[in-house]
Amino acid sequence: MPRIAVLDFTRCKSKKCSKECMRFCPGIRTGKQVITFDEKLGKPLISEELCSGVKACGICIKKCPFKAIYIVNIPEEIDKDRAHAYGRNGFRLYRLPIPKPGKVVGLVGQNGTGKSTALKVLAGEIKPNLGDYEDVPSWEDIVKNYRGLELQAYFQRLAEKEQIVVHKPQYVDKIPRRVQGTIGDLLDKVDDKGRKEEISRELGIDHILKREIDVLSGGELQKFAIAALILKEADTYLFDEPTSFLDISERLRVARAIRRLAEEEGKTVVVVEHDLATLDYLSDYVSIFYGDAGVYGIVSHPHGVREGINIFLNGFIPDENMRFRPESITFNFTPTPVQYQAGVEPVLEYGVLEKRLERFRLNVEEGSVYSGEIIGIIGPNGIGKTTFARILTGELEPENGESPAKDLNISHKPQYITPTFEGSVYSYISMASKNVLSQSWFKSDVIKPLNIEPLLEMDVEDLSGGELQKVEIATCLAREADLYIFDESSAYISSEDRLTVARTIKRLIQNRQTAAFCIEHDIVMCDYLSDRLMVFDGKPGLEGKARSPIDLRTGMNSFLKTMDITFRRDPTNGRPRVNKSGSRLDREQKEIGEYYYMPVTEEA
Repeated sequence: MPRIAVLDFTRCKSKKCSKECMRFCPGIRTGKQVITFDEKLGKPLISEELCSGVKACGICIKKCPFKAIYIVNIPEEIDKDRAHAYGRNGFRLYRLPIPKPGKVVGLVGQNGTGKSTALKVLAGEIKPNLGDYEDVPSWEDIVKNYRGLELQAYFQRLAEKEQIVVHKPQYVDKIPRRVQGTIGDLLDKVDDKGRKEEISRELGIDHILKREIDVLSGGELQKFAIAALILKEADTYLFDEPTSFLDISERLRVARAIRRLAEEEGKTVVVVEHDLATLDYLSDYVSIFYGDAGVYGIVSHPHGVREGINIFLNGFIPDENMRFRPESITFNFTPTPVQYQAGVEPVLEYGVLEKRLERFRLNVEEGSVYSGEIIGIIGPNGIGKTTFARILTGELEPENGESPAKDLNISHKPQYITPTFEGSVYSYISMASKNVLSQSWFKSDVIKPLNIEPLLEMDVEDLSGGELQKVEIATCLAREADLYIFDESSAYISSEDRLTVARTIKRLIQNRQTAAFCIEHDIVMCDYLSDRLMVFDGKPGLEGKARSPIDLRTGMNSFLKTMDITFRRDPTNGRPRVNKSGSRLDREQKEIGEYYYMPVTEEA
């Protein structure tokens, strides 16, 4: 297991210790400056690339008088606990999450580290081969392998077909290709519990029961798939990304319905979820997936939900002494103020607009967006956000008002991505901008942070949902444009990759001094990405009102007030956590009108 030395800045008092850790590091004598002094920080820095720690010489640890340096493990394939392997050079998964009756186990981690594979194993769709892909072990051998562990009984029941498992897949947009009919008729076929009307009302799909499945939006398809799973009688329920395409209120509605399976029916529930606020609200335990994306994945031991999410954000698993990410992820407590230089012309100005689509009507207030600025677009499903994006691109003409961006070059990443391109990712991106992949700035600012280089020779049609999403974002950024429009860029992307995507978009918009509109349902990413907010409200499916762009604090308060949701902050890293409706904090924040940007709160 590789090991590295880590310097804890909170303990380091280098100005008082004569920099002993630097003077005694053996790397200096070999010409490799493992430890260097950072003048800005006023503290030493350890190069993780140069200090392998394999021999664990420990000199710097022994010499530091403040015990600020310690050794940690870093990820490497382990030689035991292999659960499944896809061939000699295929992906390997080590360990499995542990389902717990009457509890919700949440799974979080980077794309490509085995979360969906783990669900397929638990569902019985894949027989775990324990790494022996040539001579797949029998169920008897599998059960014996997990002897003495909680998974032994689970696999025993699965082998004897006494464990009934139902599984909601990741990609709900593929459902209409497999089934046809009205929503009501399809739910009748799976309603083992006789609760179709109740669950439909609970999930907010009772008004679409007579619709054909092939006309549903992504959010409606998601709630249909969840309803179908809940209505089935089973022992174990597996949900793969149940909140994609849903707004924050719908995410919490779905989370409550899933939690009731465990709390009221005593079912075993396992959920893959990338929205950390929803994962926190939904889960009792959390298991973290880490490793080398697409190569191998390792499953951590389960932790309590708050501890588990904080471990994931910190990038360090204490009980395994494992550092799986070099930096921790923290969140801003206050919105970043927006400043404009006097006399600067906006990239885009638009007046009052109106658009009618069958029974739906969208009214847009006037607004503008400036160079280097990102406008976050937030609001419930079915309120006209994508319709506004289509007006900006010129795909739709408004009935009243002028088409706002007709003289601008616009690059657009659509909401739904259907890969029809026959060819490699390299060819696909090059088609958007001929020589962009040979340019160093694009490699360093887009390809490397989004980890697209390993995908360049792959066919577009073979990409996973998360990979395809990142390729589409890169393709959108590859085009030279005055205005960029991103419609739900976080769908299918892991939590840490969402923040990477946000940083990548933000960096390019500022460097190019262009502008962007970003439609987003992940409220944490929306906050992280946006300079100002454009709030949509009204009656979903009937009437939408697009408000003028406003500052983040006002926008968040306006939006969350209509959702009747408040957030508190975790004292460890400032991450937003949903308050329980009617709780003391919920009531206090509503009284003062602060729904999102609150100081940290001490909590257990």
